[in-house]
Order: sequence, then structure tokens, then C-alpha cells
Amino acid sequence: MTNSADVAKGGDGAEWVSTHKSHESYSEPGPSSSALAEVAKGGDGAKSASREYLQRRSFIELSARDRAHGLLDPGTARELAGPFDRIESPWLSVQGVTPQADDGCIVMRGTINGNETVVIAFSGAFQGGGIGEVSGAKLTAALDLACLDNEDGKPTSAVMLLETGGVRLQEANLGLATVAEIISSIIALRRHAPVISVIAGPVGCFGGMSLAAGVSSYIVMTPEGRLGLNGPEVIEEESGVDEFDAGNRSLIWSIFGGQQRYDQGLVDVLVDDDTDQMIKTVRELIAKGVPAVHRSEQIDLYRSRIAALDPSRQWDPKELHSWSAASLLSSEASTKGDARPTAPNEGPANEKEKKQ
Repeated sequence: MTNSADVAKGGDGAEWVSTHKSHESYSEPGPSSSALAEVAKGGDGAKSASREYLQRRSFIELSARDRAHGLLDPGTARELAGPFDRIESPWLSVQGVTPQADDGCIVMRGTINGNETVVIAFSGAFQGGGIGEVSGAKLTAALDLACLDNEDGKPTSAVMLLETGGVRLQEANLGLATVAEIISSIIALRRHAPVISVIAGPVGCFGGMSLAAGVSSYIVMTPEGRLGLNGPEVIEEESGVDEFDAGNRSLIWSIFGGQQRYDQGLVDVLVDDDTDQMIKTVRELIAKGVPAVHRSEQIDLYRSRIAALDPSRQWDPKELHSWSAASLLSSEASTKGDARPTAPNEGPANEKEKKQ
């Protein structure tokens, strides 16, 4: 189920080689870990860090169209099926919802660091970035055309800027059908070129589109971003506030937030909210090419993780951070068919006790 009601909530909230956070380190979500450390010290270092943070170009604060335009090389961006083409959803107005001329989905074609790329951005400001018949068709067509280019010998990557609560409730069946088409198109394209999902803002990525992100080649998040199947308000509505308090932002980000997802090994790169860092990250991932093994192909790894969890007790989210470092080794081992990670709380001592 999607969480269209939840996507309206906001949040309180490095570069991929030298400035990205390593899997061995952990810091609480925030604007910039290094900047906050300098501010805490006080003095000239704090002033310099504060000035640096204030002078950065926020990626989250950009509109969906500006995000897409900003990732592409200057002078190469060309919007396809834009607002002046007025390809609107026919299902919203009859339900009392004013449609948007681009249906909240922006498709741009151009180059990133000289590489042919299509960028698809969803506007969280329209219907919570919800997927409908038209927006889903635009995304699917963009991916399929990129796939055809690759098959014709013209390498073309795809970048999806996901700010979406999933399927629009007003177009539920059509939206669910288009999510299946989107996933199929991603899997077809990722054999040829990287498909990169970027989840930056607090709207996050939920519902069926979280599945689409999961089958992409790489996932990039900011600490402010959120990623999950069911959103907080959906869980609260279905199971009650005692099970999940959707008003507890600390709880929400400790489970769905970018830092947590990265520390669990479910996200490839964690980037501060900085446009320049985001551009550099996307460029490097495109240059890296298609991964040897996609995350969604590591079936044994994730089955063993589920088996290792004990559902009879409540887990502290930080207990799962050890899976991040383990995932790097397990990913390699999974290609050999012998990936068997233990539960996060199982150390050598516990293994010894089991043998006894």
C-alpha cells in the first residue's frame, strides 16, 4: 500500500570516494557531519564550517525540474513530453483534483559528463509525487527508449529522482499496473547501462516505487531522504499508534532515513544535501558502469538475513548496522552461492555456544 497521506510530512532530517561516509563510520543525520563537528569545536573552524554550509547549493530545495536540469551537462538538457504538451491525467479532474500539465513527472534527455543520459524526476509537490497512468507511462517510455538506444549501440544511462509516496489512490489499479511496467523496464535497461535512483528529500520513496528503486543499479540517498515500502502513517493506521507512532520523527528517520538505510547496506552512497556533491556522485556511478551483481539478484543473501531475524523481540535499528560491512563481503560470496550472514547480534561467542 502507498502512503499518500504521509508524503506531505517534512523532516528534520560524500562524495563517493573521498567525501562519502565509509561503511565503518556512523553519524547521526544532519546537514553535514564534518561541518557539525567543526561547529561543535567553536572558534574560526566553526565559522568556516558554518559559512561553507550556508554557501552550499542545496539539492533538496531545488524543484524537480531544476534537479533534473542541474544534473545534466550545461546546454545539453532537452525536456520531453513537457508541460506545454499538456499530457495530463484524465482521472483526476473527475474526482475533484486539479491535474498538472506534466502530471508531476519531468523527463529530460542530455549528457552527464559527456555520457548520454535520460533523467526522470518526480515532483513531490504534486500529489505527493504519486504515480498515475500518465506519469508512469512517461517514466516507462523514457527507460524503454534508453534501452533501445543501448541495443542500437548508443550507450544511454538513466537517473531517476524519486520523491514519491507510490501509487496515487485516485488511480490505484492503473498505478499498480504501471509500477509493474516500470520495474520490467528497469530490469531490461540495467543489463546495458546503469540505472541510478536518487532519493534526496523528506517526501522519500515509498510504496511500489520503493520496489523500483530496489531493482535499480545503484541507490543514492541524503540523510534527509526516506525509503520504505509502507510509510509511517500507513503503518500507524493499520496497526495503531502503539505499534508505530507516525508523529515521532526520530523514530521515523531511525527506521526509514537515509543514514539508517545506508548503514543497513540497502543504499550504495550517502551524500550530504549539496548539489555539487550530488552531481559528482552521479557522474562517478555512471562511469562505474553496470555492477557485477545487482542487489535484487542477491536472493540467498536477503533470505538469510530475514531468517536471522527474531520477530519475537523488538529490534533497535542500530543493531542492523553490522549488515552494512557484512554486505560487501556477502555480495561477493553470494556469487559463489555460499553467503550465509548471521544475525546482527550473533558474534563468535554466540556461535561457539551454539556448537556446544
